[in-house]
Amino acid sequence: MATYLIKNTWAMENKLKELRLQSKVSQSTLADALSVSRQTINSIENGKFDPSLTLAMKLTRFFKVSLDEIFIYKD
Repeated sequence: MATYLIKNTWAMENKLKELRLQSKVSQSTLADALSVSRQTINSIENGKFDPSLTLAMKLTRFFKVSLDEIFIYKD
């Protein structure tokens, strides 16, 4: 039985990693501040996971930017 890895093609693109690096914040520090795991931050940055609306709002507040400054929605 073959197993195939299917890329999440519906995930939104984001600038989370760029924002985090500009702010000199580690994945672990950001995760702790938002009460999520470092793996969650990594998955969002790599486009493997779209955050909940609540987590997206926490990210905007943490970085003091608008939602569309982090996430890029493409049809």
